[in-house]
Parts: sequence; C-alpha cells; structure tokens
Amino acid sequence: GTIPKANTTFDTIILFLSTMKVTAVLCSIMVAGASAFGVGSMSSFTGSSLSTDMQPTYISRSSSRSELSMMRHRKKVAKLGKPADQRKALLRALTTEIIRHGRIKTTAVRAKAVRKHVDHMIELGKRGDLHARRQALAWMYDKDLVHSLFEAAPDRYSDRNGGYTRVLRTMPRQGDNAKMAVIELV
Repeated sequence: GTIPKANTTFDTIILFLSTMKVTAVLCSIMVAGASAFGVGSMSSFTGSSLSTDMQPTYISRSSSRSELSMMRHRKKVAKLGKPADQRKALLRALTTEIIRHGRIKTTAVRAKAVRKHVDHMIELGKRGDLHARRQALAWMYDKDLVHSLFEAAPDRYSDRNGGYTRVLRTMPRQGDNAKMAVIELV
C-alpha cells in the first residue's frame, strides 16, 4: 500500500521505528531460513562450516548413470531389461540353444545369466532319474534334445562337479557397443 505521511517530528520517529522493526523481522526470517539450508552455518553431519559462496560444483563421471544410485544388496537376478515372463522365455531359449549347439554368441550379461540354467540342466542330466528328466523337459523347448542330453551328460561330465560352461569375452557389438561374449560347454 501507501506509506503514511508524517506530520510532526514525533510521527517521523514513530514511522522510522516501525519500519526498522519490520526490517529487523524480515532480516531475522531470512537468516533463519538461510541457516536452515546450511548457508554460512555449521553442517549437522560433520561439524565443519559450509562454504557461503554458491559456486556450482561439477562432478565429472564417465558413465551416463544418474547421480543417485541405490545399492543392490541381495538382488542377484540379472533383469536383462525385460519383464519376468520375457526374461524366463529368453533364458529358456538360450539354454536350449547352448545345449543344442555347444556354443553361442550373445551379450556378456545374458551369458552370465544363462550359465546357471545350463549348469542346472547338465546336473539334471547327470542325475538321470525320472523327476530330473521331467524338470528338464519343463524348462527346455526341445524334447529330443533333452533325451540326448540325458544320454550324453553322465559320460561326458562324470568327473566334473560343476562349472560345465565357459564364458569368453569377445569384441563389442558393432551397432551399440554392447559387451559380447561366447558361452560354450566345457
């Protein structure tokens, strides 16, 4: 609004004091707000004084990931950028093709994820009982391939207790520079 006009010296002093009170209240609010945000005050975590100059700090990172990253404690499943049903279908298909051909070329993350399933199928083939055969038939897509696996696995891997696959890194993929690998049966 409008500032009241002072008629006398006494009114001028009263007007001056009231504007000083308003200025003092505004300054105290600004100081309290600034200290709440840590400007020129002590840090509550370290006890050290924070810098009052507001120069931006630049953190250079080679990766394009965001600054805030959560830790992945107890999250061992590689998501492979797919929903659960598509991920399961992909792992089943990769398992079937590795056992069929003995060696395939895929991305490094997929190779590491499918390694567990291929080893499990070979363990089932080594066991050789009916329940193991039915479990393998439920996972792999080719029935004849399961029968040939159950015939060959006990002889081929009788002296080995795990580690039936080998992942070898190769050159990155041409289009998107994805890390590639060859996964093969030992």
